[in-house]
Amino acid sequence: MKYILVTGGVISGIGKGIIASSIGTILKSCGLRVTAIKIDPYINIDAGTFSPYEHGEVFVLNDGGEVDLDLGNYERFLDISLYKDNNITTGKIYQHVINKERHGDYLGKTVQVVPHITDAVQEWVMDQAKVPVDDDRKEPQICVIEANLISLFQLGGTIGDIEGMPFVEAFRQFQFKAKRDNFCNIHVSLVPQPNATGEQKTKPTQNSVRALRGLGLSPDLIVCRSAKPIEMAVKEKISMFCHVEPEQVIFIHDVSSTYRVPILLEEQGIIKYFKQRLNLPIDDQPSDLLMKWKKMADRYERLLKVCSIALVGKYTKLSDCYASVFKALEHSALAINHKLDLMYIDSIDLERSTEVENPVKYHQAWQKLCKADGILVPGGFGIRGTEGKLQAISWARTKKKPFLGVCLGMQLAVVEFARNCLNWKDANSTEFDPDTKNPVVIDMPEHNPGDMGGTMRLGKRRTVFKTQNSVLRKLYGNEMFVEERHRHRYEVNPELICSFEEKGLKFVGHDTEGNRMEIIELENHPYFVGVQFHPEFSSRPMKPSPPYLGLLLAATGTLNAYLQRGCKLSP
Repeated sequence: MKYILVTGGVISGIGKGIIASSIGTILKSCGLRVTAIKIDPYINIDAGTFSPYEHGEVFVLNDGGEVDLDLGNYERFLDISLYKDNNITTGKIYQHVINKERHGDYLGKTVQVVPHITDAVQEWVMDQAKVPVDDDRKEPQICVIEANLISLFQLGGTIGDIEGMPFVEAFRQFQFKAKRDNFCNIHVSLVPQPNATGEQKTKPTQNSVRALRGLGLSPDLIVCRSAKPIEMAVKEKISMFCHVEPEQVIFIHDVSSTYRVPILLEEQGIIKYFKQRLNLPIDDQPSDLLMKWKKMADRYERLLKVCSIALVGKYTKLSDCYASVFKALEHSALAINHKLDLMYIDSIDLERSTEVENPVKYHQAWQKLCKADGILVPGGFGIRGTEGKLQAISWARTKKKPFLGVCLGMQLAVVEFARNCLNWKDANSTEFDPDTKNPVVIDMPEHNPGDMGGTMRLGKRRTVFKTQNSVLRKLYGNEMFVEERHRHRYEVNPELICSFEEKGLKFVGHDTEGNRMEIIELENHPYFVGVQFHPEFSSRPMKPSPPYLGLLLAATGTLNAYLQRGCKLSP
């Protein structure tokens, strides 16, 4: 097993996840089997209870793991399926060690950070690196590890988060356990360029590498992030003061799309470097997979037609809150040769209360909604902003605008239909009004109202289509069933289904028992679809998610032609 550790310095959000994913993509293009592990030093067991404004979206895996959004990057770039143990946190490690201590596994010894915590980290990495993540179920050959220890390497070498120190020490030891030919350390740093001088500064990278070395880890490759392409003199300076060869300094400037990053890495000889450094049995030339990425990146930059989608949600101040939704839309737009114009609309701005308090913001939000080619209401929790989402759904239904509702978006579509088409004016979800007389969305029987972490209906579940005459079934290739990932505590009330279907809102998909409603479609509408699952988590750059692809096709007026061609994209 070969291990590649990716650390970051200077600032957070520098792009470690994309760099790690791109490195994995390059190695996979060379015919190697690649897996990935993300290390987060927070004490939470997982990301399930985070606010999206803390760390961005919560990404859900097939096994129900609620993990950091970077694992979504790994899955999309590498086209693999990871597990919850591929996301290591301080909370998981300490819980694991404490459970062993309670069980008596340490034979009365004093349990300490070194060696017990550090050994647990190393054992976890080695065990998880062997777990197959491809469809062929073969053991991986390369494990890319992204360690989120950014606070340790701040500008000036200031030590920040002490909670990350056990991981640093664990990998200081691990590099000797794995041996040099099997372990490579990549450090991602920033080369800022102040507007006042226009000069690219290397001192932050020098200090970051110095701090890293002081902790016992020496970078084999230094990946320098910058706004603009970096000059050769800067590369030579970093090489000199960071004690690495010039070819070990890699530059990645801001590009039009992340699809271009693997190409930039390959152009700077990273395949040749890995072949020599890790003694890999690979060719120096890129394979067909990398050529496909290059063609995709080129095509992305040549797109001229634009499709605008309004995303109506409550976490619109930070784009990472809907990272997978954005990627799924982007994959679908690219597949139909359109550039995506995603307009974020805070659902509160669509509500009547905003019209009174801030009429300018209210009218601007409605202007965005009205000019969009399609409308998307993603998942979420809590009552804040739900009335604005209901207003957007009503607009999409009455004006025949293409609409996709995901999770809560589907549930609110049912609420809106009940209020305005069935005339159940107080229809609601028990999440928002436990005493409503018309509970069209209810708690699931297995919902645990006590503990919050890991108590939802999570992970990959099967959805069975009830009818042949379903748009979504056709988009999925006329399969009898599909398997998608879920994350919810509430469901559509199955006792009220007949009332909806009599008025034209069809429940065309359900779970294997037939009790849990999974997919809705509205009759006599270009595209009005709701899904209880989260199809965005399974979308890939070269395999877009069918519900999102349907939304983009409908928004560009090409859905019917696509279905008539047997769900084949035009060249």
